[in-house]
Amino acid sequence: MLSAGVCPDQGGRVLLIVAHFTYLLVGAAIFQILEREAESNNRNHFQVEKLNFLSNYTCLDRQALEKFVQVILDAWEKGVNPSGNSTNPSNWDFSSSFFFAGTVVTTIGYGNLSPSTVSGQVFCVFYALCGIPLNLVFLKQLGKCLTIHLGRLERGMFSVVPHKKMVEAVAVGLFFITGSLVFLVIPPLLFSYVEGWTFGEGFYFSFITLSTIGFGDYVVGTDPGKEYISLYRSLAGIWIIFALAWLALVLNMGARIM
Repeated sequence: MLSAGVCPDQGGRVLLIVAHFTYLLVGAAIFQILEREAESNNRNHFQVEKLNFLSNYTCLDRQALEKFVQVILDAWEKGVNPSGNSTNPSNWDFSSSFFFAGTVVTTIGYGNLSPSTVSGQVFCVFYALCGIPLNLVFLKQLGKCLTIHLGRLERGMFSVVPHKKMVEAVAVGLFFITGSLVFLVIPPLLFSYVEGWTFGEGFYFSFITLSTIGFGDYVVGTDPGKEYISLYRSLAGIWIIFALAWLALVLNMGARIM
């Protein structure tokens, strides 16, 4: 049976939570400052190139087409959606920057967005060097608290059903089912509704994200044709952090059982 007790020192735990989210907020603000202007310039440059291309469409030749294709590729690499226009929401507003900071410290790295300025790239390196260890410590402490709550659940059940193995199996099962609903069923439903995905696509995105594979083929909040609430991507970032702690504990329990 899992050992029961109390979560790490209350003051230390609160301090760790505050430090972790302060680090994300500060990182989001700095990424926004460093990257937003460059993104705006890149987007405006692409719109000019697109207008020039359209104005010369009647005399299109292979060289002009290849040049425009390269312009599209360059815009995409810099985080500018070629199908949008200059009025599209920024990829570097505060909410999106917070989401990006979360993908850095969790090492998910979707690959659909990255710093395009030298200052942003340098900051990203040092931000990751400090943020990844901080995130690991945070997830470890959060996992300890979840383990303790699971131990309390087992103790409560053991007073009713005095069969150790059965209690452990039921407690772990309840923990897994509840966590699956909270982190792997409800979020995909919400993502599917907001993004216009199927549930399968939403679940696929959730699993690829929480496993930190992060292909980048599905990313929330990137459709230029949709209007998202300002906190949408920030909330997605918070979901990622807490879901990672739950998933790490589940995998740890599975490995111990096997």
